[in-house]
Amino acid sequence: MRTIQFRQAIAEAMSEEMRRDESVYLMGEEVAEYNGAYKASKGMLDEFGPKRVIDTPIAELGFAGVGVGSTMTGNRPIIEFMTFNFSLVGIDQIINNAAKIRQMSGGQFPCPIVFRGPTASAGQLAATHSQAFESWFANTPGLKVVVPSNPYDAKGLLKSAIRDDDPVIFMESEQMYGDKGEVPEGEYTIPLGAAEIKRKGTDVTIVSFGKIIKEAYKAADELEKEGISCEVIDLRTVRPMDHDAILNSVKKTNRLVVLEEAWPFGNVATEITYQVQSQIFDHLDAPVEKINTADTPAPYSPTLLAEWLPNKDDVVKAVKKVLYK
Repeated sequence: MRTIQFRQAIAEAMSEEMRRDESVYLMGEEVAEYNGAYKASKGMLDEFGPKRVIDTPIAELGFAGVGVGSTMTGNRPIIEFMTFNFSLVGIDQIINNAAKIRQMSGGQFPCPIVFRGPTASAGQLAATHSQAFESWFANTPGLKVVVPSNPYDAKGLLKSAIRDDDPVIFMESEQMYGDKGEVPEGEYTIPLGAAEIKRKGTDVTIVSFGKIIKEAYKAADELEKEGISCEVIDLRTVRPMDHDAILNSVKKTNRLVVLEEAWPFGNVATEITYQVQSQIFDHLDAPVEKINTADTPAPYSPTLLAEWLPNKDDVVKAVKKVLYK
């Protein structure tokens, strides 16, 4: 099987869906002439032309609204935000229009739109460009939230997102666009709402998603040398969440650690913790541990940033805590 970069997997997913369905188009800042801010739309302008790969002004509120409106005339837009930090300018269109139009129209208007771009920290980009928004959007009924962690999942999930008749928030990472992974050349999709056990284990369940899951893999490798077996679950889709995958794993391991690159208050890990303790409390042999960023805006200093972000050592410490080691 061939090995390609994450950005290429994204470009392939969009291009294949645009060839399959003429109602699909891409719109956003620098997606056309510049081939995308992170080159995730490289070559698409040449193939599909300026009517289907559309550069916009720096006006997220405007082009997000154009995208939502165009779904009502039968289109399936892909709206790229250069970063989800900039989606705050257009969040009214996402929350008050895209997420609600099906219900408010009595089902007359579905809203098949994908909002995609990078989320969370990406090095020294400081506080206003390093925020994770998964839990913000997952809090909204009507939105689906997808956060892939590797090229294979990114392509399969994005194709499913584009075909979905509901609005999908598709969140990537600037630090993953160069990641390489095996991706088949043939057609495939991955259903939204299905988590995957990336590593089987017996002693503790670690649940994570997005780029931070790499720290869980590193921790699992280190712990294996000490005879500790970790089962690592990649959520892939935050909403709808695959509760069954988590619950079934915890029933087996009896311990849970949740790793998330987000602030500690009111996040995805909090929801997972609630679901586990409310549904299978008697299976737990230790309190659930959740690992998040520090409860401050992201620092600019690389030394402070390293302290702010969760890492492998945090995961190892949490696993040993639930194992009483």
